[in-house]
Amino acid sequence: MSNAIPEIDVRIIPPAQRHPTIFGRLATLTPGSAMHVTSDHDPRPLHYQISSRYPDEFDWEYLAEGPDVWKVQITRVEASGCECCCGH
Repeated sequence: MSNAIPEIDVRIIPPAQRHPTIFGRLATLTPGSAMHVTSDHDPRPLHYQISSRYPDEFDWEYLAEGPDVWKVQITRVEASGCECCCGH
């Protein structure tokens, strides 16, 4: 069984399908698991979208910052065990 982090290379996906593909994959991530997204530009707009749709649910880390290739790791935050909305 492989522990490889799944990767989406948006450079090979038609623009209209990029964010829906990424959000579909995000929905499958379990707490503590991650995915990589590779792009030919800074995916900052994607980061804003994820942060606004899913506040505090995902961590974002740049692995490569251009100028030709940008790569980020998006990790679903570990659950704290608290079921309320306090964020702890």
